[in-house]
Amino acid sequence: MYDSFIDQLSGLDLSGLSIRPAPFNATDFPCEDAIDQTLGAVWSNLFAMFSDTALEADAEDIAWGVVNLFHRAASRKAAQLDRASDEIRVLLASADGSEVHSSNLEEQVERAQAAEASMLAFEQMREAAAALYRDETGSSWKPVSGSRTSHSRNLTSAVIDARDFLRARAENRRHALIPEGTPVVFAGGRQSFESTEDAKRYADNIWATLDKVRDVVPDLFLVHGGDGKGADRLAASWAERREVQQLTYSLDRRLGARAGFKRNEQMLSLNPRYVVAFPGNGVTERLVIDAKTRRITVVDRRGLLGTSPGS
Repeated sequence: MYDSFIDQLSGLDLSGLSIRPAPFNATDFPCEDAIDQTLGAVWSNLFAMFSDTALEADAEDIAWGVVNLFHRAASRKAAQLDRASDEIRVLLASADGSEVHSSNLEEQVERAQAAEASMLAFEQMREAAAALYRDETGSSWKPVSGSRTSHSRNLTSAVIDARDFLRARAENRRHALIPEGTPVVFAGGRQSFESTEDAKRYADNIWATLDKVRDVVPDLFLVHGGDGKGADRLAASWAERREVQQLTYSLDRRLGARAGFKRNEQMLSLNPRYVVAFPGNGVTERLVIDAKTRRITVVDRRGLLGTSPGS
């Protein structure tokens, strides 16, 4: 899904330029064990500090911000990589065979290599912190806006914002913003429960249902509304645990009452294999009706506590 910078360059005419190895190696970056142990210790101390204090309710917001530090650092390196890549394209278009031109081109290649390696390192730190956030809060971490993508082939639980996805698809670009696989739409609203046992049963039913769907569609990527609470949150946590990519369609508040129905249209335009429906509002009901009209199979779990209706 993602090609390294060197792989991308291999398809370009570099006019005989010899691409040297990047001016660093893997040992120049924190190793995986160091990242896991250090962040684990920081995380443990952070929540211990807030525990049983008046600030305990704010611990989740602080934890979100810790993950976001690494996300922003990775985003800055990605922007540097984009700028260096653009400069390389300009230099290739104006190639004159001179030594000065070749030197400038090699310099930009090295800058791009350094930015890419740093981006991957910060993404690895973000993913480690995001896993700690998920374990502590039960929620999949996602940025306020935009996507949480992982450019390493070893990191697969990306959370892709629909606006980024639509732009990438329109530009016919195949990279981290184009999820590979079969779309499955998930829908459900926020619920209140009479007991913690009922809430747990509801969550278990969501996970069990998605597990069964994944057994049928092993290459699925999950499409949902990205709500930080309710059914979407539980589905996002499932996807995080199962390392399933997520494509989130947030509501466009500018559309007012039509926002939910517009989102339905966008999700169904992906031609999903299934629509998995849990209890929700009228927008969810309309999604089910429209899916059946398009002959999309609906996994209906709008019954009591996320069971099949009538069961």
